[in-house]
Amino acid sequence: MNTLWVLVYSLLLYAATPFVLLRLWWKGRQLHEYRRRIGERFGFVVEGGEACEVWVHAVSVGETIAALPLIEALIARYGDGRIWVTTTTPTGSARVQAALGGRVRHSYAPYDLPTVVHRFLSRVRPQRVVIMETELWPNLFRACKRRGIPLVIANARLSPRSFRGYSRIAGPTAAILDACSSIAAQSKADARRFLRLGAPRERVGVVGNLKYEVELPTTRIAEGEVLREQLGRHRPVWIAASTHEGEEQAALAAHFAVLEQFPDAALILVPRHPQRFDGIWKLISESGLRVERRSRMQALAKAGRPPIVSGVQVLLGDTMGEMFLYLAAADVAFVGGSLANVGGHNVLEPAALGKPVVFGPHMANFAAARTLLLRRGAAVEVGGEAELVGEISVLLGEPGTRAAMGRAGE
Repeated sequence: MNTLWVLVYSLLLYAATPFVLLRLWWKGRQLHEYRRRIGERFGFVVEGGEACEVWVHAVSVGETIAALPLIEALIARYGDGRIWVTTTTPTGSARVQAALGGRVRHSYAPYDLPTVVHRFLSRVRPQRVVIMETELWPNLFRACKRRGIPLVIANARLSPRSFRGYSRIAGPTAAILDACSSIAAQSKADARRFLRLGAPRERVGVVGNLKYEVELPTTRIAEGEVLREQLGRHRPVWIAASTHEGEEQAALAAHFAVLEQFPDAALILVPRHPQRFDGIWKLISESGLRVERRSRMQALAKAGRPPIVSGVQVLLGDTMGEMFLYLAAADVAFVGGSLANVGGHNVLEPAALGKPVVFGPHMANFAAARTLLLRRGAAVEVGGEAELVGEISVLLGEPGTRAAMGRAGE
């Protein structure tokens, strides 16, 4: 790896560190977890008694969910407490803790500074490293190669946009990829892009997408059935899942139109990021629609006061780790991050539950899943808000079409 390039990169990263900390503090205004455990991001983690067999890094919720089958298999092989899992975001951290608890050791990922990476590796002592999807960190990869630690990029993907970005620094990128023991690509297209960036051909293989390894959580699905009974078994219910800025407004506008045709319809609205929950609550309230929060429902239930939501027009999904519950309660699923130019989110989960799937045109992060679901007739792609209204209304009014799409998705 080009020493001068890495030195310049590291110096710039050190210079940016104060601003990174300020950004953490700023984001912590809405999600206080950003202001906690900052030491972990600098490698100050509690040393384990035994060396870690495998360190698995997953950035946030999506990557963590994709990694769960792999992590479960690693736990089965090496035992509880022998796998270290890192995330970058508090939502990813919460997902790890909810799904895996004390069976793994968990912390935030270290920043890619030479001293920080050295401290983290010295304390964790991983025998192998698995990086999920596309996280190319020069200092980490370099340190693993120097220490002789095998490093794998699992579920590896490289969108055309990311490929163009890395192509601008082709030499350094090739050196980073040379530090990998293996690159397990999601698709042939992803593999070709890694090869064009200089990855050694013998280390690149097409393994498929871990997100197809969907394990349906029976408990959550049963809870979703309960939620559906609370909302009303015979009323139309649709979900706007993992929405981003602007998509909530589109979903609410679509729901107003849906209500003209189906006056008793309900929308389950689940924003992607928890720090936006309060703002979306205010947005829905100001729209004039009758709204309830899932978190309030839970609080009422714990207090022995069963919530009444049969007349609610919008349910705000403001809890973490309950996406399967929300999906199970709906008839049709719109998956966000696809009207906003984010790249889409996991459309395989609703498909696995037998729900017809609707998404927008921006699906670069799930291109293979998009193509598969469209080809099999399990999904519909819409160009914008107006088309979203039409498709949701059609699907809610045609149970036969919903059932056929659901079977195709399964």
